[in-house]
Amino acid sequence: MSSTIRFGVSLDEALLNKFDKHIHKKGYANRSEAIRDLIRDALIRDEWEDPKDKVIGTLTVIVDQKLNTITKKLAQSRGPLQEIISTMHVQLDEENSLEVSAVRGCAKVVRALANELIGTKGVKHGSLVMTTTGKSLK
Repeated sequence: MSSTIRFGVSLDEALLNKFDKHIHKKGYANRSEAIRDLIRDALIRDEWEDPKDKVIGTLTVIVDQKLNTITKKLAQSRGPLQEIISTMHVQLDEENSLEVSAVRGCAKVVRALANELIGTKGVKHGSLVMTTTGKSLK
C-alpha cells in the first residue's frame, strides 16, 4: 500500500482563484482531489502517445440516414473488427442517427479505425474519446 505524501504548490493568486472556481463548478471536495485528477489525466494522455499501449473509449458519430454507409463499410471491412466491443444506434429524427461504439485496442489501431469511420460518407460529425483502465494509476 502506498502512503500519501503532502507537498506545497505556489501559485499566482489570480490563477488559484480561477482554479478554486473550476473545482467548485466541477464539484470536487477539495483541491487535492482536483490536482489528483489533473495528474491522472496527464499520465493517461501520455499512454496514448505510445501506439502499442492499450486504450478503451467511445467513438460517437452523427450519421445522415440517407447516406449512411457505415454499416456497409463495417461489413466490407478487412476482417472482424476486434476493436469494436459494442455499438448503440439511436434514431434522432427522420434524417439523423447517433451511433456510439465502445472501442478497445492499441491506440494506433483505434485511432485509425476512428478516422476511417469518421471519414465515411454520410457522417456529419464524429469524435473519439479515449481513456485507459487506469491499472497503472492509484
